[in-house]
Amino acid sequence: MSAVGTSKGILEIAKFAIYVAVPIGLTYAVATNSKTLQKLMGYRSYVVYPPEGPRPPPPEELREMAREMARKNNIR
Repeated sequence: MSAVGTSKGILEIAKFAIYVAVPIGLTYAVATNSKTLQKLMGYRSYVVYPPEGPRPPPPEELREMAREMARKNNIR
């Protein structure tokens, strides 16, 4: 192997080591410090529920409304 090929191999190994070490290091730094984790999670609310709307009428009331509409249609 030539000297150029060996330096490229070392460069690739170094890049791979950085690609693996950075996420692991950041995960360790954030996960072990609970204050940092709470601060990061506080920036964004992950679950936002819409305001509660009016409840639908009970089935008995719906049936009565349907009967009323049927009576009105039959009269015409």
